[in-house]
Amino acid sequence: MQAVIDLLGTIAHELADKPLLYAALPVMAAVVGYVTNVLAIKMMFLPIRFVGIPPYLGWQGIIPRKSGKMASIAVDTITQHLITVEEIFSRIDPERLARELEGPMTAAVEDIADEVMNEHHPTLWVSLPAVIRRRLLNNLKAEVPAVVRDITRDVRRNVHEVFNLKDMVVSKLIRERTLINRIFLETGHAEFKFIGRSGLYFGFLFGVVQTLIFTIFQTPWQLPVAGLLVGYATNWIALHLIFNPRDPVKLGPVTFQGLFMKRQKEVARDYGNLVADEILTPANIIESILKGPQADRVVALIQRHAQQAIDAEIGLARRFVPLTVGSEGYRVAKTAAVRQIIERLPMNLRRVESYATDAMDIRNTLITRLQALPPDDFEAMLRPAFKEDEWLLIAVGAALGMLVGVGQMFLPGVG
Repeated sequence: MQAVIDLLGTIAHELADKPLLYAALPVMAAVVGYVTNVLAIKMMFLPIRFVGIPPYLGWQGIIPRKSGKMASIAVDTITQHLITVEEIFSRIDPERLARELEGPMTAAVEDIADEVMNEHHPTLWVSLPAVIRRRLLNNLKAEVPAVVRDITRDVRRNVHEVFNLKDMVVSKLIRERTLINRIFLETGHAEFKFIGRSGLYFGFLFGVVQTLIFTIFQTPWQLPVAGLLVGYATNWIALHLIFNPRDPVKLGPVTFQGLFMKRQKEVARDYGNLVADEILTPANIIESILKGPQADRVVALIQRHAQQAIDAEIGLARRFVPLTVGSEGYRVAKTAAVRQIIERLPMNLRRVESYATDAMDIRNTLITRLQALPPDDFEAMLRPAFKEDEWLLIAVGAALGMLVGVGQMFLPGVG
């Protein structure tokens, strides 16, 4: 008992003898905890591009550097737990799509016919009787809705042959690395604020312990060791408190749960809005179908249906045209017409984006199903951003804390 009293007396004497020094130590530890945690967050996202001398002497934000992998994980989570490609396309009604496209597509038929025929066979086109030319155009226009319906049904039946969701998402997020940063920053904004603040709180608490130990042993080398431990511990604790415990744990009147898990409904809303507005949009899907790695199959599908419609509906001029321009000339003109249809398709499809957005209902589907995910699956939405390089973020905090501790050794009264 006397030894404890003597120890407390020694501590009190030291604190009274050097009050500014001992007041500064926990404050500096709090600053170390805060700065190292904030810096760890910054290092996750910045810089977007590698800065330094590749491949090792420099830095690139962890999320931008692994944007492809992060995007792949995001797609797997979406398709395994939230919505499938088949479900997205099954919500598009071929009849409704045909009605939406009928106006712009039928208007395009006349323009395409005039342009192709005037380019390849101007004399024939002018010489055709007006009644035949008009009836030919009317027959082709009348076939437009059926062609749109047939193409839509083909796409729905063979969706994986004409559309690769993973390629679309990964390609977009690699091109726009700031977008994948936004996904994590906006859905995890509360968690990242917590990491910074927790460094301040835990750093101060560790600093108090550090101060008490220093009053007893008076060895300057304790300071860099303590700084290392503070930097390490504050980062480690903050990262683990975000996700743990996964399920609510009640201790008396207080309920504990990982911050990210507790905010599941809010995170689901932010994530669903961002993905629906920036990634799984009708415009991006259409562009991927027409320009993605399987675009050749889509073009072949459209060509087949369009050429069949032209052959079937050439009507009154069918016998006259091949004899006049020859089979090869007819084929060239038909190919040119189909090419024009495909070139105009993206512009025409933009007219149905509003309908497609409502029909696919991606926003509400993502939000509702993400809110209902079990804790393990929900954790996978953000955890990959931390898990693989968690050790690096903690190590950075520890190293910075140690450097500050070295600086503390030179404070007046320490030596």
